[in-house]
Amino acid sequence: MIPKIILGKGDTRRLIAYLFGKGDANEHIDPHLVASWNDFAPDPGRSPHRDPNKVEKQLHTQLDQPVAMLGRRAPKFTVWHCPVRAAPEDPTLADAQWAEIARRIVAAAGIAPVGDTEACRWVAVRHADDHIHIAATLVRQDGRRPKRDHDIRAVQREARQIEIDYGLRRLKPGDGTAAKRPTSKEHFKGKRLGQDATSREILRLRVRRAMAAASTEAEFFALLEATDVMVRLKAEPSGEVSGYSVSLPGDVNKQQEPIWYAGSTLAGDLSLPKIRERLSTTTHEPVTIRPSNPWHQATSATERIPHHLTHSSADMAQGQLAALGTALDLLPLTAPAHARAELERAAVTFERATRSRITADHASARVLRRSVQAIWNDPVRHGDEAGLTMLLDAALTAVAYAMHWHRTRQHAQQEAAAEQTLVHLQAVYAQIAEPVLIGIASRAPSPQTKRRYAQRLQQTVPEHAERILDDPAWDALSAVLAEAEAAGHNATTVLVQALGQRSLDDARSPARALTWRIRRLGERHVPGPQAQVAKARRSSQRLAVPDSAVPVPARQPSRGRRR
Repeated sequence: MIPKIILGKGDTRRLIAYLFGKGDANEHIDPHLVASWNDFAPDPGRSPHRDPNKVEKQLHTQLDQPVAMLGRRAPKFTVWHCPVRAAPEDPTLADAQWAEIARRIVAAAGIAPVGDTEACRWVAVRHADDHIHIAATLVRQDGRRPKRDHDIRAVQREARQIEIDYGLRRLKPGDGTAAKRPTSKEHFKGKRLGQDATSREILRLRVRRAMAAASTEAEFFALLEATDVMVRLKAEPSGEVSGYSVSLPGDVNKQQEPIWYAGSTLAGDLSLPKIRERLSTTTHEPVTIRPSNPWHQATSATERIPHHLTHSSADMAQGQLAALGTALDLLPLTAPAHARAELERAAVTFERATRSRITADHASARVLRRSVQAIWNDPVRHGDEAGLTMLLDAALTAVAYAMHWHRTRQHAQQEAAAEQTLVHLQAVYAQIAEPVLIGIASRAPSPQTKRRYAQRLQQTVPEHAERILDDPAWDALSAVLAEAEAAGHNATTVLVQALGQRSLDDARSPARALTWRIRRLGERHVPGPQAQVAKARRSSQRLAVPDSAVPVPARQPSRGRRR
């Protein structure tokens, strides 16, 4: 159940006219009172033998009477408006149930405490099965102002208890960092404009993508305009730009003027100061003589996220989650066409998991952002299903750890968002991984070579050898081992290196996990004989460390661990 408090100035005339009118899209069906401050307020929706306009006037006049008596001494905000909406899957509540919910909401907010006969005047109007509107005036009948300190938090707490008492869908408590939800008016307008989402949601996604792709402020604004977004800059008297607003073509008000959204109203991390902070850690790096594959770089950086979430500081961990969010924002633009819709759903969902009250250290995650930018900037890299599969394999584990990280900090909404993101990522991974693995497995070496690799596995990692050899991805693993060997690598060395990168204990497919790791290792520069021996020795020493010496989270995430 979602209550949303809105404050207004003046009288309640326009609000009452809207609540008992047809609505912006004729969505108001049978508007009527379900409760009021005195239980016998005039009801424009239940007065068939009287002029509804006259009844509306009578109602708003009675509501506004305590405010009118104060005259110039009335407070700045005099109207308290609170829509209360049930979830789509909730049962339809009766008028009497909505009336009781309204009384509990106004009591919790301090508008009308139980038993207070001199409290503020209020009414609850129902014009749909799933919600009511509570309208109140912010002057008590004795002329004093109501004690409504922290009414937003109090109403949210009461809503959570109402969900329990009525058996409704229980929403997760928030921490005040969620992006603003579109209003019902915005939803109806989006439908009229033929949009799949509201203008607010479309703009939020496009701004996030521009921020993820840009390296400079000028590039950020240029990318917005290139994606059919109108941009209006806010300049100080000194000429310095201090903010920006965005609008979609065709989204206009009654005066046919564009409807502008400030970046900070789309989401807290989309204000210009926050974007500048993010861009300051994403400057272009000089081109190297032998640039590595950005898909591999992005995958390696994503594989390190679980370590940061379990061992690094909270601000560094938060920075890693923010970077993972920007990576997911750009992935749909680089993915094959058949995978884009599910990837976009994953990005939109994970957006909630990228923000909390913890300040993010964005500098700690610059490698992931730069590597994903490199993929986006190189059209040749687009549609690389093997590269995307490797990155998604690492992202699944990272998101599972993100869910656990938020859970331990009681970030309920962020935890739920990470959990839902896993569902989307698992769907797209299952869609694209199988054909890629089949293609790699078709290049599997001879049975003799596979037996040789199997012997090395049994010698190197006996505790996992049986699982790996029985894994359907064993043929793909043997293929990438053979390719690495053909490139000049020592098969045992790359196998030991791959095993030393991360434990296989949480891998649902250990052979698949090793396939992606060895594929990346096999494309690296081949070291000399002495270097190979040294690497093998160091990796063997790491593998020899007993499990008890390796710290692990108190409660490991169990869902979404696909490798």
